[in-house]
Amino acid sequence: MGYDGTTRRALVTGISGQDGAYLSKTLLENGYEVFGGHRRSATQNLWRLDELGIADKINIVDLELTEYSNILNTVRDIAPSEVYNFSSQSDVAVSFKQPIFTGDVGALGVARILDVIRATDPSIRFYQASSSEMFGIAREKPQSEETPFHPRSPYGVAKVYGHLATINYRESYDMFAAAGIAFNHESPLRGVDFVTRKITSGLAMILKGQAKSITLGNLDSMRDWGHAADYTHGMWLILQQDTADDYVLATGKSHSVREFVDLAAQAAGLNLEWSGEGLNECAIDRKSGDTVIKIDKKYHRPAEVNSLTGDASKAKQKLKWRCNYSFEQLVSEMVKSDIDFLERHGRFF
Repeated sequence: MGYDGTTRRALVTGISGQDGAYLSKTLLENGYEVFGGHRRSATQNLWRLDELGIADKINIVDLELTEYSNILNTVRDIAPSEVYNFSSQSDVAVSFKQPIFTGDVGALGVARILDVIRATDPSIRFYQASSSEMFGIAREKPQSEETPFHPRSPYGVAKVYGHLATINYRESYDMFAAAGIAFNHESPLRGVDFVTRKITSGLAMILKGQAKSITLGNLDSMRDWGHAADYTHGMWLILQQDTADDYVLATGKSHSVREFVDLAAQAAGLNLEWSGEGLNECAIDRKSGDTVIKIDKKYHRPAEVNSLTGDASKAKQKLKWRCNYSFEQLVSEMVKSDIDFLERHGRFF
């Protein structure tokens, strides 16, 4: 091991993503030296670190979770005390088109990291970013740590493997391997290919004359939406406990995509009127008469997850974790941020 200093070191995989950025900010505020692992092809996607003003404080390292030797050498060189794994092919819709790659990174990638830790330094604390998509067709509502899994996408299937691998290594090798089952968490740093940011960035472009409408899929899909800054703080708390365990991170309240659209439109100064049904449903701006929201079947998934709501009682009790953002505050912040982002950059990354 090449490090014998006193400052805690953390390796954050998927550093270019939303969670990697917010978690890194939390770690820096708590005195860590942060190493951010990213795929070489993601070099141009570090804008989130710039937005948070921490880009120059992160040590960026090339990390590919499909390559065991790369993970092994990286962990040996850095000698972290904590590893947070956010790397995955995280777009549920894309996972249907790239199921093998999704599984290689999101499932086997987790096993590779865990086995490297087992082989090099079992005292390293490991966090796995598990997902509410593992529940799929949920057998109970709300969903807790004890709710059976029934994933409905290759992404959800991969996450189940990674989650169970984390538990298996914890129980088999007495490693501090823990998981956070995070329900949907959004922010101004969310990718524009995710439905929430697609809505808020689309509205910003409509206001700036760069777009005329937004095309969506299932408006009735219900999700438990929280703010990524709250959730990543919970993820850090999970690795600060005396004993490794798994925790649901959620608000306990669900809202439909249609509700998200309505709130976002209000924050953007638009007054929408819905008309039609099913694939013919649309939303029209009452002032201009323009069609702002359209529906297209191609944005429906082969297997839908209609509703998810989390029970974070365990996290609230044991971690003393709380959500600081309401759903309304989250949506408003995202809209205002995207309007400002477009004014500063002229386009979205």
